[in-house]
Parts: sequence; C-alpha cells; structure tokens
Amino acid sequence: MHTTPRLIGLIPAAGSGARFGADAPKQYARLGGRLMLEHAIEAVRADARVGAVIVVVAPGDVAWRALADRAHASFIAVGGASRAESVRNGLRAIGQDAVDDDWILVHDAARPCLSCTELARLIDQVADDAVGGLLAVPLADTLKREREGRVGATVERARLWRAQTPQMFRRGVLARALAQSRDLSSLTDESSAVEQIGLQPRLVMGAVTNLKVTVAEDLPLAEAILKAQGRWR
Repeated sequence: MHTTPRLIGLIPAAGSGARFGADAPKQYARLGGRLMLEHAIEAVRADARVGAVIVVVAPGDVAWRALADRAHASFIAVGGASRAESVRNGLRAIGQDAVDDDWILVHDAARPCLSCTELARLIDQVADDAVGGLLAVPLADTLKREREGRVGATVERARLWRAQTPQMFRRGVLARALAQSRDLSSLTDESSAVEQIGLQPRLVMGAVTNLKVTVAEDLPLAEAILKAQGRWR
C-alpha cells in the first residue's frame, strides 16, 4: 500500500452526447488526427504529477478499444446513467488500487482544450486544501432569467462563476459525497456533491479556452484553440 497521496485522473466518458447530434457520442468526435477523448486524456497527463488516468466508459461501448493501445489510460466499463453515477462507479472500481487520501482529478471527456498551465495551477492551489477545488471562471455576460420566452429578470452576476473541470477532491471525500447524495441524476459536477455534505470547495481561476464541446458547432472553436496551443496534429 502506498503512503504518499497520488494524483489520479478520472474521466467519465459514458454519455451518449444526445445534444451533439452525431451518430457517435461526442467523446469520439474527431479533432485532427485524434479523437476528442484522446485530447482530454493527453491534457490530464500533461502534468507529471498525475500518476494514472482512468476512463469510465459505458457497458457495451466498444469504440474505446480503437484507442486503448495509444491513449496511455486505463478503461473500465462501469459507466452509469448519469455523470455522477459514472464517477461513483469509477471510484468504486479503483477502490483496491487507491486510498482515501489520494487526489482524484475528474475531467470532462468533452473538454479537449485544457492547458497544462491551468492544470498545474489547480494542483498547486488545491494540493494542501482541506476540502478540494475546481477550475472556474467569473461570469462576464449579463444573465437573464427566462419567463415564457421573454426576459423575466436580470440576474446579478457579481460573485457568479462558471464551473469547469478538472475538479480535484480526495477520493474519500468525493466517494462519501456521492454515496450520500439522494439524487445522483441532479448532480452536474462533483463540487455539487461535495457542497451537499457541507463543504466549500476552493475556486481556482481557469480560462475561457477550456471549452466544453456541447454541440457540433463547437468543434471549429476547439480546433482553433488546439492549434493556438500547438496541440493540433
């Protein structure tokens, strides 16, 4: 059993990508000569302190096999019906190889543009934190609350941040938070689960270039960012 806490990347990649509007889930969309999931794996592995990357895929998914030999990650087919279920199942699956003090970096499979600078900043600022934390960026746009297709109210944006990934928590804390959640399907990120058990994760400045690809129209922007980062090939 190891005694020094490790950093383990965990990428939930079991979603169907319904909003993406393609024949295959968006994590398998092609960006240059690689798949989006490959870019996400590479981004998490960019920091030498990350000892391993685990990708959680859906049972019955065979598409990951095409990249298993070159992706430098381990794949486990224990994905659930929601992101939170996939993360919970992934934590359970690696239970014998991880301890509660190990740090888990949960990263979206659809965020291919995470830079090594942002990843290093997250690890540096959270490694000694008692709770954990996440990358996020302050809101710049004016927010409107909709009511029947019209503006119902303008929402004050001060102190509002857009959550990104990776989100970094001790395995024990994150596993406990997910186990105690009454509705995993309502959780859209790991911080939400940790907040529900009374903890306040640290906000670490991210970057707007850490794009989450949601629809096919996001791909050209992801391509432009990857080219600017020198990661396009």
